[in-house]
Amino acid sequence: MLLPEVKKHYGKLKFLIGGEWVDSKSTRIESDPNPATGEPIADLPQATPEEALAAVDAAHAAFQSWKNVPMRERAYMLFTMHNKFRENTDMLCRVLVQDHGRTIEEAKGTLARVLENIESACSAAYGLVKENAGILNLAGGIDEYLFWEPLGAFLVVTPGNIPMHAWSSFVPYALAAGCTVVISPSRQDPVAAEMVNRIALEAGFPKGVINMIHGGRTINKMILDDPRIQGVGFIGSNRAGWELYEQCGRLGKRSSINGNGKNLLVIMPDADLDSAVPWMLRACFGMTGQRCLGMDNVVILGDIYDEVKARFKEAAAKMKLGYGLDTEVEMGPYATAVGRDKVRQWIDQALNDGCKLVLDGRGTKAKDYPNGFFMGPTILEGADVDMPSAREEAFGAVAALIRGESLEQAIDWINTKTNLGHSACIMTQSGKHARKFMREVNVGNVGVNLGVAQPYSFFPLGSRRASFLGNAKSRLASMKLFMDEKTVTARWV
Repeated sequence: MLLPEVKKHYGKLKFLIGGEWVDSKSTRIESDPNPATGEPIADLPQATPEEALAAVDAAHAAFQSWKNVPMRERAYMLFTMHNKFRENTDMLCRVLVQDHGRTIEEAKGTLARVLENIESACSAAYGLVKENAGILNLAGGIDEYLFWEPLGAFLVVTPGNIPMHAWSSFVPYALAAGCTVVISPSRQDPVAAEMVNRIALEAGFPKGVINMIHGGRTINKMILDDPRIQGVGFIGSNRAGWELYEQCGRLGKRSSINGNGKNLLVIMPDADLDSAVPWMLRACFGMTGQRCLGMDNVVILGDIYDEVKARFKEAAAKMKLGYGLDTEVEMGPYATAVGRDKVRQWIDQALNDGCKLVLDGRGTKAKDYPNGFFMGPTILEGADVDMPSAREEAFGAVAALIRGESLEQAIDWINTKTNLGHSACIMTQSGKHARKFMREVNVGNVGVNLGVAQPYSFFPLGSRRASFLGNAKSRLASMKLFMDEKTVTARWV
């Protein structure tokens, strides 16, 4: 069944500045396409420096009063926002599919994570009670207190692959903390970015607390340079993240920089293949491979290699490609034609490195969508962990099968063959092997008997090494990005 689009075309998109949706004066207008059809669905202006400055002005001005809004009132607005998102889940899911390209089931999963993050932010607001502390009569006539206070306006930069989920990984927590935000979303799926902020505003937040402009790297750096912006929450590529991190270092500002992964899935000889193969499909081809939690290296141990390869190939070859609003579709298009072509180049490089094709998805098309940004799932074998392709993220629907000799070897590969430390997963029925894996892999997110090590929203995304930079992780942990400690020593007698 093909679900209806919310709109065929959303017109010229607007910026959210000071509580108002305003038309941009920019002369730089791009067309935003539907990845499944290639047809334009919106006109996207690029913010001028003056418009970015106006957003900073609004966020800074709003902070002066928002920080003094009682915690219970801020929490009430967050609860209201949660209800608004729940009421509009179906619409938001269909917009996300139309603008990004994922399937409707994947969009439903995204909105579940968004709702979790808002719930978690509500909890964080009330949890401040436990973070603040005080001791009476610590010394003769002296009382000591510790308070957590909001810091001000922050820049939030969200990526094209998870525009709504990334928004919810920072914005609700900033609001719970008493901070204000200037959001600069990726230009890949701007309709989704606009819609999520429109729904958030329905909760009744004061003007200027939430602001959004469509900028880009130059505008982002300009916003971060402003002394009134206290720091940045970022999810995206390592290259862009490093630039913002270095800028924060020069300026002495706070940052949460969440970057790329090169993740590895280990299939142990005792793994339950009936569950392992479906998880492999989700890990390697879910969201068309466009997520930092995905897996594109699969290490298979023992004599099960041929059986795993055969089962995996058969299941992947049956995946239905198409428009994600079709409820029977299992894999949608790439978010952009450029992204799809980069994955094709990655596959070509892997073949030049010495890999062999098990399943070639490069020529696969989606029926009825000849202009969409489609490419089918690809499976390679003969990969070696020292190949460039084995160390560089594909960011696409690709799986490289690697024969391994031991769990110790696989752990060593995870820890030494790349400087990234995002995620790793293991499929096994042995508690001994799972515990060894959990304790010894030098990554921030570990999965056992699943293919995507996605922590629930009330846990931080625990990336490490070059996959994370900054002083606080995202989600619940970002409260320590947006707030700082103040101690008070008082003597009255």
